Amino acid sequence: MKTRLFSLLLLLISFASCQSQSKSPELVSPEVFAKKTEAAAVQLVDVRTPKEYKQGHLKGAENIHLYDQDFVDRINKLDKTKPVYIYCKAGGRSAEAVEIMQAQGFQNIIELKGGTDSWTESGKPLEQ
Repeated sequence: MKTRLFSLLLLLISFASCQSQSKSPELVSPEVFAKKTEAAAVQLVDVRTPKEYKQGHLKGAENIHLYDQDFVDRINKLDKTKPVYIYCKAGGRSAEAVEIMQAQGFQNIIELKGGTDSWTESGKPLEQ
């Protein structure tokens, strides 16, 4: 009896842990990020402030400021079935945005490692 009860408990725990795990975001270098975002129809999100965005951003990026009150509403307008490419200045805000997005059901998130700092250090351009 104890064995059956223990086995049932183990089975329930394993189901619960599998259900709560979400796919980890893909953290990629500027070179890989550039190749993956070359296509015209990618969902590319800059979570920096509008001022930072205006000073220079990746080509084709949409500015959805992480700390705006409508952040969740705006990201929920993105297609959750397609990859979302995300970045900030150094990686902190984009990591925070990834957590929020995962809680909203996004499964395929690709994050630029080191943000625009690493992007420009690798010689890649920003547009204004």
